[in-house]
Amino acid sequence: MVARIIPVDPFDLVIFGGTGDLARRKILPGLYRRLADGQMPAEARVIGAARSESDDDGFRALVREALDEFLPAEQRDEETIAQFLSQISYVQVDATGENGWDDLRAHMREGVIRAFYFSVAPSLFGPIAERLNARGIADETSRIVAEKPFGKDLESARELNRNLAAHFDESQIYRIDHYLGKETVQNLMAVRFGNMLFEPLWNNKYIDHIQITVAETVGVGGRGEYYDRSGAMRDMVQNHMLQLLCLIAMEPPSRFEPDSVRDEKLKVIRALDSVDPREIVRGQYSAADGQPSYRQDVGDPASKTECFVAMRVGISNWRWNGTPFYIRTGKRLKARASEIAVVFKAAPHNIFEEDHGLHSNVLSIRLQPNEGMELGVTIKEPGPGGMRLLDVPLDMSFAEALGPDAAEAPDAYERLIMDVIRGNQTLFMRGDEVEAAWAWTDPLIGGWEGRGDTPMPYDQGSAGPDDALMLMHRDGRRWREIRA
Repeated sequence: MVARIIPVDPFDLVIFGGTGDLARRKILPGLYRRLADGQMPAEARVIGAARSESDDDGFRALVREALDEFLPAEQRDEETIAQFLSQISYVQVDATGENGWDDLRAHMREGVIRAFYFSVAPSLFGPIAERLNARGIADETSRIVAEKPFGKDLESARELNRNLAAHFDESQIYRIDHYLGKETVQNLMAVRFGNMLFEPLWNNKYIDHIQITVAETVGVGGRGEYYDRSGAMRDMVQNHMLQLLCLIAMEPPSRFEPDSVRDEKLKVIRALDSVDPREIVRGQYSAADGQPSYRQDVGDPASKTECFVAMRVGISNWRWNGTPFYIRTGKRLKARASEIAVVFKAAPHNIFEEDHGLHSNVLSIRLQPNEGMELGVTIKEPGPGGMRLLDVPLDMSFAEALGPDAAEAPDAYERLIMDVIRGNQTLFMRGDEVEAAWAWTDPLIGGWEGRGDTPMPYDQGSAGPDDALMLMHRDGRRWREIRA
């Protein structure tokens, strides 16, 4: 199955922080792939902006190195690379000073979409937004893309929103969360709202519980200093995992348009129950087989920052009251996997005497790796000897079901950047949504900081602390196995 590619209109995209890691690793290779697929027009231009002293040729050399490093060899085509590099230029800009802004304004063209990607620290969002307006570089049709983190707590998020709102309308602000750009996440909405099979069952009457797991095999690596100031709660739960929860739990929007979708997500966040401290488990990985511990990785032998968190979350509304959502995420776990598992209730009565258990269906949505969906159903075990039941998966891997083109679907950043150019905010977070998420998160963080709680150690390559297992066992449930 070949995806239908619809080119976007010509644009000027300025990447502040254009020489940084995110630009090299994700943004620039993603734009190249959009050009190669025919979605990015030849009239589009990409302008790198940073404090580094360089010129067009120097920046193009950096971009070429990034493509060689982060693109598979089979995706690199010399003719397309040459075309891509011809559409790239560079401006040296001081984000907090006055140098370079006139040069940047001279680079901008009339009659094309102007987009500005803030791939910089949040502290620079306000100064850049102010100068874009003051120097006449941005206008009422321009768009800005803000990279997370969107603050470190409610007050800083409000301040960040105020800074952006002073210079741009909310309709121009695109707060990017790359998880929402994943193909499977969008398919979650298609499965829910495009199939009569699931939506009538999508409530507390038929669903026993829901698990959301984002497991990583890597440690904090070179992000130790940053990560120890944030932790798993701020880095993952407050944004990525809450967004996934919202898409699972939201009511059907009246139509598939930005504010209708985001209104329903906001209602979910505002309906979240506060979490009892006994329903939260925090952890840090221990040293093992020559691999450093979390505390060694961050250089603080007394750190109380969590790199693993699991919790039981409730939603107080008619659809979900009484159905728990179990969330867990962590570093140095047994496999790299992101999964949403919707566990339906077991049949109320087992009529088969030969079978001694109750069976439940599980809809598993795999975000990474091997994106796809799997529905567990109960069938008769083949062979003679009575009616013995067996749970088997109906597996839909995108690569297998839709062909090899599905396995090469655009990266999340590619899709989201093209949505910016189209002016589609559906998959981006709104300011009030960000603030509501922090309003729920802050008391949880403040609670364990006030109590002086210490994260529990856990073995590298495990499923996390033993207490996380007990979190489920107390409810007569258990976590699904973490598997790639």
